[in-house]
Amino acid sequence: MKKNIKAVVIKPDGYKTGKSFPVLYLLHGAGGSYAEWVNKVPAIKNLADQYQFIIVCPDGNVTSWYFDSPVDPEWKYETYVAKELVTYIDEHYKTIAEKRGRAITGLSMGGHGALYLAFKHQDVYGAAGSMSGGVDIKPFPNGWNIPKRLGPEDEFPERWKQHSVIDLIYLIKPKSLAITIDCGTEDFFYKVNLRLHDELLYNNIPHDFTTRPGVHNWEYWANSIKFQSVFMNNFFGQKP
Repeated sequence: MKKNIKAVVIKPDGYKTGKSFPVLYLLHGAGGSYAEWVNKVPAIKNLADQYQFIIVCPDGNVTSWYFDSPVDPEWKYETYVAKELVTYIDEHYKTIAEKRGRAITGLSMGGHGALYLAFKHQDVYGAAGSMSGGVDIKPFPNGWNIPKRLGPEDEFPERWKQHSVIDLIYLIKPKSLAITIDCGTEDFFYKVNLRLHDELLYNNIPHDFTTRPGVHNWEYWANSIKFQSVFMNNFFGQKP
């Protein structure tokens, strides 16, 4: 996209020991930025220390939805997050530079983005999560600038399917991805998350699915990231 994009990189307290660390990519939601997670939930720094992984918070612009827009060449956030940023982090930090050492998750738009990028780049990420994710964009044809990125849903229904997580589960290869999904029961994305869970079950795709009382807010996500970190740490702990 020919521009400089900021990211937050949180190194664990054991970083100077000389070993290599796994990386958790943590995506923000619509209207957010790279700084949102660390400002709203500063305790994620403790999670990096506790589990000894690097946390990277990319900037997905306010409403990129983390895909490469077929409409606007200025919005190529799939290429940025899944390729360019991963390459940069591996070159500049002591990482386990293979999929067994990479996980990605996020909230809302970032929950969609994490699963979308992981489904499409199973050679890059070994684990993927979503918190209150917009995992099916089709029921929201006027939402969050998505028509600006894809064109109107009624004109390009196939394009909207190609960019909806729920329609991409056919891409998942057996035993390729560890998946965890959670959503609050009062969240406006709750029904699409239930549907994704049912589709994964129907297709015999292993995954964790968690619901708990909650709405679409930071109180929910500050709690959720603790559980997702346990899941990612368990994944990173598996022997290659």
